[in-house]
Parts: sequence; structure tokens; C-alpha cells
Amino acid sequence: MPNKFLLTAFSKDRPGVVADIAQVIYENNCSLEDSEMANLAGEFAMIFLVSPLSAGNEAELESILATECRRLERDKGITAFIRPVTPGQAPPAQAIYTQTIHVEGLDHAGIVYKVSRFLADNQINIRTLNSNVASSPESGAAIYQMRLLVDIPVKIPMDVVEKGLNDVGDQLHVDITIE
Repeated sequence: MPNKFLLTAFSKDRPGVVADIAQVIYENNCSLEDSEMANLAGEFAMIFLVSPLSAGNEAELESILATECRRLERDKGITAFIRPVTPGQAPPAQAIYTQTIHVEGLDHAGIVYKVSRFLADNQINIRTLNSNVASSPESGAAIYQMRLLVDIPVKIPMDVVEKGLNDVGDQLHVDITIE
């Protein structure tokens, strides 16, 4: 049985959005373990990891939380979804090192796809990805910036990763650096 839930939600940004969701979590005897939130184009997007404060019937709790999600949409304009998270067997541990990858260049389609495809094809896991488009102070052109925190298996030589990312950067006409 699941003992945790992912609650995802989005809404027009306004004061009280987080409080409305936190109230649902609190009033249903759950704890907010972890969260990520961001404002994207005036929409506030949220992901919450929620766990019950006491053992019990998780299926019933899931049903109650699903009903509360529908109520949030109807009453508060917050679109929310609940999904159980069942603890699975952890994958075998492998030796990794964590690196930060920065990508910057003129904005155009395919940047996220081609960088993430290279990483996936090389078994490099993306932990976090943040991106934005900013105006160049000199020309006003749209500049795409992306920051990725990745786990690289130690069995993959760093020079292979660097060369591969340089090749992707050359194809896309963007700068890619690794820290």
C-alpha cells in the first residue's frame, strides 16, 4: 500500500494559493514532507510530497484527497491531482558524481530535447532542471538559460561527457559548461 502521495497543483498566481492547499493537507491529518513551487507566466505550479500522520486506510485517504482536489478546483480555481507513491525496491546503488550543467544561447526550439536526449542516452540522470528566457541587455534578443543538476555514473569518463555536450552545444549554437 502507498504510504505517501504526490499532490500536483496549478493556479493563476495569487495570494493564498499555497495556504489553500496546505489547509487541505493539514485538515486531512497529513504532513507536507517536500515541495517544489514555481511561477511560470503568471501560473503558480506546485508539487507536494504528502504523508499521513497516522497509519490507516490509505485508499480511503486517497479518495478523500481526490475529492478535496476537485473541491479546490471548483471553489478556489486551483487544478490539483493526487497520486499514491508506493515505495519500491531501490535500484542498485552505483557510483556517481553530481555536476551542474549550464546552457545559454539564443532561444530556439529543441534545446531541452537535445540536451536531455544526450544525457538519457548516456545514462546521466537529471535531478533538477531550471530554465528561463531573458532579454539580452545589448540586443534585446531572447536568450535561453538552463541549469541542470545531474548524476553522472563514474564509469562514464568525464571527457566523454564534456565532448558529447560540446557537440550538442555546437549543433544548437549554445554554450554548455559543466561545473
